[in-house]
Amino acid sequence: MLLYIAVMAGAVLLDQLVKYLVVHGMALGESVPVIEGVFHITRYHNTGAAFSSFEGQRVLLIALPLVLIAVGLGYILKNKDQSRWCLIPVAMIIGGGIGNLIDRIALGYVVDMFDFRVFPIFNVADSFVTVGCILLCIYVLFFSEKEHKER
Repeated sequence: MLLYIAVMAGAVLLDQLVKYLVVHGMALGESVPVIEGVFHITRYHNTGAAFSSFEGQRVLLIALPLVLIAVGLGYILKNKDQSRWCLIPVAMIIGGGIGNLIDRIALGYVVDMFDFRVFPIFNVADSFVTVGCILLCIYVLFFSEKEHKER
């Protein structure tokens, strides 16, 4: 259980640290090229969800992640003996969700900064959620049935 708490806490701390550095080091809209024309650090405030969907739906964008975080935590607690290859991605998703939820509650928007110019700007929390979802899908598609048969 400590491993999953560490993953969640690490995601939240890394996300909030990067957001703090961006907010205190850059003006809103400012963009600093890391690889000119390919990857920039751009300070952006997103009042919506993924790809700026559901803009202005603050109550929904707070309530829904709260429910999903509670479900994820419940799943980890109920299934703490399940493979860590399943539960680590769930913890990553929860940690990312908490990171963005902190912004939404405290600021009314989420601070984004990673700008690949051909993709919507995103942040560390979004990365944890996305990578966690990909890893969870890989686990479910390729490994969960095999582990279930081995038990």
